Amino acid sequence: MTNNDIVQKLWNLCDVLRDDGINYSDYVTELVLLLFIKMVHENTEAGTLKKHPLPEGCRWADLNNKGGINLLNDYKRILLSLSTGRDGDGTEVHNDPLISAIYADAQTRLREPRHLEQMIKTLDQIDWFSAQKDGLGDLYEGLLEKNANETKSGAGQYFTPRALINTMVQCLKPQPGERIQDPAAGTGGFLIAAHEYIKSQTDDLYELTAKDKTFQTTQAYTGIELVPGTRRLALMNCLLHGMEGDEEGVIHLGNALGQQGANLSKADIILANPPFGTSKGGDASITRDDLTYKTSNKQLAFLQHIYRNLKPGGRAAVVLPDNVLFEAGVGTDVRRDLMHKCNLHTILRLPTGIFYAQGVKTNVLFFTKGSAKDKHQEENSTENVWVYDLRTNMPSFGKRTPFGEPHLKPFEAVFAPLAASGGEGEAAQAAHPKGRTEGEWSFHSDKIDLPEAAKATDENQGVDERMIHSRWRCFSREWIADNKGDSLDIAWLKDSDSVDAANLPEPSVLAGEAMTELVQALGELDGLMRELGAEEEADGQRILLKEVLGETQ
Repeated sequence: MTNNDIVQKLWNLCDVLRDDGINYSDYVTELVLLLFIKMVHENTEAGTLKKHPLPEGCRWADLNNKGGINLLNDYKRILLSLSTGRDGDGTEVHNDPLISAIYADAQTRLREPRHLEQMIKTLDQIDWFSAQKDGLGDLYEGLLEKNANETKSGAGQYFTPRALINTMVQCLKPQPGERIQDPAAGTGGFLIAAHEYIKSQTDDLYELTAKDKTFQTTQAYTGIELVPGTRRLALMNCLLHGMEGDEEGVIHLGNALGQQGANLSKADIILANPPFGTSKGGDASITRDDLTYKTSNKQLAFLQHIYRNLKPGGRAAVVLPDNVLFEAGVGTDVRRDLMHKCNLHTILRLPTGIFYAQGVKTNVLFFTKGSAKDKHQEENSTENVWVYDLRTNMPSFGKRTPFGEPHLKPFEAVFAPLAASGGEGEAAQAAHPKGRTEGEWSFHSDKIDLPEAAKATDENQGVDERMIHSRWRCFSREWIADNKGDSLDIAWLKDSDSVDAANLPEPSVLAGEAMTELVQALGELDGLMRELGAEEEADGQRILLKEVLGETQ
């Protein structure tokens, strides 16, 4: 039985639990609370975990031989004990802050003991020996991915496609001993991928000294997540991958755009896919007073945090929407500051349809703190920006056309001269991409038409016509300043005008794209009105919008 088979088998249980009034998103939470106890049991039995992290009385053996109302009551007691560290009568059961964080406020919504019995029976019937070979952590991530793909609850907002995560990690090449962070951690995918990459380079960490191995599992990785339920999933995910973290675990609960982010130590590597949208006050508001450029745009705030929090010579790969590349005003200031303080050497223009909000166009920015010659340089660190266009004339990705590793391999190949230097610390700084060569014609880009303006511009520059059909181009810092006004929204290929009805997205997807753009525009207008001091007018428009949409308090 493969991990995919197991994921589907577990997912099918949701149909049973519907009788208990549990929907898909609640089901995942319900399942992982029980599944974690089972996976800890299997990892302990296999010797993967040297010490059983769960206290006696709260383990799988305390559940799988019971039934009826006693089983349901015992399960509720176990969740309470894991959450508080104490039994129902106040007796201390454990004092592990990580377990308490994982099970914080955990409670079951199951009302029928037979449904809990069925879940336990199904978990016991799974071929865990085969699952162990593929890794229980990978199985757990598969379940999270299934939730992101199948539900319409917004779960996809924190799930970055696995293929994209792996490519970003492969390009940065994390090394043992480096401190790696994700200020918008979600379920911990970036940090786990970095850990797995380092394990693959060190014979599963066996090549490291005991001290270095301890550093990798307890200190190397730090993430911040704002949503408690998502953090729970992330902590479980990390622990199943052998990442313990500090007393709070690998993923800390908090707001990277608040004091928690300001208190983070400097990092060697930052990998992130910050949430889209504008700050609207409350717990998710931007409260940092150490960011140079004040903004309600969360991506611009996250970008500032990321390049400010890198060590000299540190490197980052960050997923950002198009508006960060072209937004005027503060956006221009942030981009200039980024290109001053960092070597912004690469931009990957991603295709549409690979995230939950299909109308949002995104990019990955790769940059290193300082210049190629001096990692402490803070002015004019960027000399050239290489752009890979993986968006123009690409299919509309979704369930029918999944986005995966084959679509990213051509980019990895042209990125390689930078990564081949070793990719860490001063070696990365010395890896100025002189070995890179323009010209990459994957996915029929040599047949893509060009806008007349682009043809004229490149002809004046003496650029070979075949070269301007390439998906891989280099643009100097001077050209970006003179011709783009420091906008990084750089495109030269032209989408075909022909329309293939067979490849059109579903009407619901098209409607969703339109709604996404409208919501994003309304959010930006709301933020602008508030920055201009028109809070009352903005509040009035919100009330009007609620009335139009038929929303009730």
